[in-house]
Amino acid sequence: MASLAWLSPSLTLLAIVDQWPYNCTERLEVAMATKAVRLEARLSPTQRKQIEQAAALAGESVSSFVVLAALDRADILVTEQASTVVPAMYFDQLVASLDDPEDAPRLARAASEAAGHKRITAA
Repeated sequence: MASLAWLSPSLTLLAIVDQWPYNCTERLEVAMATKAVRLEARLSPTQRKQIEQAAALAGESVSSFVVLAALDRADILVTEQASTVVPAMYFDQLVASLDDPEDAPRLARAASEAAGHKRITAA
């Protein structure tokens, strides 16, 4: 990405934000927030070199690269855990059972009893 810093620092940030995936709205907050919490990791020299190389290719600091990569992975895992995937046949049976409810005699009796009681109405 070509730097737009010569136009305005805010345009550079907008150009970067424009390249993030649509579901990563928090990335702007990450880029602009004051950071006070520190996270450390132990790496082998090979892992560190690989991360440094990737960050350089992305035009990011190592810290920014690692944070954004971790957030991307976190988004994926949280989204996967928030979804329940079932086989199509199971889902079709579930929807069919909702469309064709069984009789509920106790519920019908309670509804008819409630219909016979006086209700308080607003004046």
